[in-house]
Amino acid sequence: MNAEMILFFIFGAVSLIGAISVISFRHPIYSALSLIVTFFSQAGLFVLLGAHFVAAVQVIVYAGAIMVLFLFVIMLLNLGTLSAKGVLTGKLKGIAIVLAILFAAEGIYIAVNALKGDTAVASAQAATEPITTEYIGELLFSKYLLPFEVTSLILLAALIGVIVLVKRENTTEN
Repeated sequence: MNAEMILFFIFGAVSLIGAISVISFRHPIYSALSLIVTFFSQAGLFVLLGAHFVAAVQVIVYAGAIMVLFLFVIMLLNLGTLSAKGVLTGKLKGIAIVLAILFAAEGIYIAVNALKGDTAVASAQAATEPITTEYIGELLFSKYLLPFEVTSLILLAALIGVIVLVKRENTTEN
């Protein structure tokens, strides 16, 4: 077993432990910090794959900017321990089911189009054209615009969800 294989198993294990910790901690700060650990271990896996640019983006954008934003919102709203008991009732449960179906459809759409995207990258490599950040940017804002926009909507929905949970807790405490 070589060093690359050992690092793969270490980064993979840390990533799995971090991901499980994100959903198992009840305190949102601990969950956010576990997510940062998961992002860094994913960046390590990208480095092992030779995707240094993606690893740098993973650290700078996700572990840096997005998690700072999440931590800022969590601390700004002074969130304590969240309880999920009774959150999805009535209309909210129906909305959650509809959104789950839409996200599943989006996942299928992305998976089907990912094969087409791989052939575009393979054809660019076969033509000995270098794959640059400009090429990746053009793909991101043309072919993969829908998944990019849906990701931003998911982040917005998560922030709105946090605010709704805090407002609900504040009204019951008063």
